[in-house]
Amino acid sequence: MIKLAITTGEPAGIGPELSAQLPFEQLFHQYPDLHLTLIGDQAWLEQQAKVPLTTFEQRLSIHHVPLTEAATHGQLNTKNAQYVLDTLTHAAKGCMNDVYQGMVTAPVQKSVINDAGIPFSGHTEFLEELTGAKKVVMMLATQGLKVALVTTHLPLRDVADSITPSLLTEIIHVTHQDLQGYFGIENPHIYVCGLNPHAGEGGHLGMEEIEIIEPTLHQLRSEGIQLTGPLPADTLFTDKYLKHADAVLAMYHDQGLPVLKYKGFGNAANITLGLPIIRTSVDHGTALDLAGKGIADQGSLLTAIDYGYKMAAARAKRQRA
Repeated sequence: MIKLAITTGEPAGIGPELSAQLPFEQLFHQYPDLHLTLIGDQAWLEQQAKVPLTTFEQRLSIHHVPLTEAATHGQLNTKNAQYVLDTLTHAAKGCMNDVYQGMVTAPVQKSVINDAGIPFSGHTEFLEELTGAKKVVMMLATQGLKVALVTTHLPLRDVADSITPSLLTEIIHVTHQDLQGYFGIENPHIYVCGLNPHAGEGGHLGMEEIEIIEPTLHQLRSEGIQLTGPLPADTLFTDKYLKHADAVLAMYHDQGLPVLKYKGFGNAANITLGLPIIRTSVDHGTALDLAGKGIADQGSLLTAIDYGYKMAAARAKRQRA
């Protein structure tokens, strides 16, 4: 069996109901060797399920993590912040110990965790530290487009100073390696955005392309990595280029992700590359205003499960080879 853990996210948001209301019969028919474990407060999950979760007990489990205080749809509670981190910790450690072959994460609310006095910048950074990964890469994927990021949750004024030859080299190595290992792309072709408008326009709009990005890409090409760029981001995301790209590397969060989400919002997944475990996630937030109303779209969670399953299957195949 391929066992995936689903962390059900911020208890006041849409994560618990999306997780508890998944079309389990359809999923288990589509993936005959899939087993799912929902990680969260059992009573809260059962309350939101449309059919008894025990109906699928041969293929579905619940790992109970108790809420500190009862949850209310749409109402954040700092007392449940540690609960959210406990669900992530259980899933990640379970993956590291091969209890699970991958983890799929429903959305969390970063603000309430920080308001509880716990420094937290996101799933990606939390799992990087917890697993001891050397370098992780945030990548979002939808049908026909994968976008990886050099920098993630940084203020825009800090981005340029953060882009160094060593960081670019690490990010591209991880992206190249995991496109091969998890997506079966033998020689990935990565298209790289410039940092500045018009990719610096020959130095007239910034020197980062000339001084940092171009020399780094030249060095990596000498290692056999297939790279094109740096290209202006405003034209890279067109069919002329994307039809040749296995992935796009964007320099910062809001350079690449608006295009990805415009193309595939609700049917995209967030994938953390470079971890010793498999982690996929939804492409949306907690949607507190929709929680408990039964109208939240399950598309992204289903996409994240699909990617998690296929990545786990690819890794199992490599291990058998």
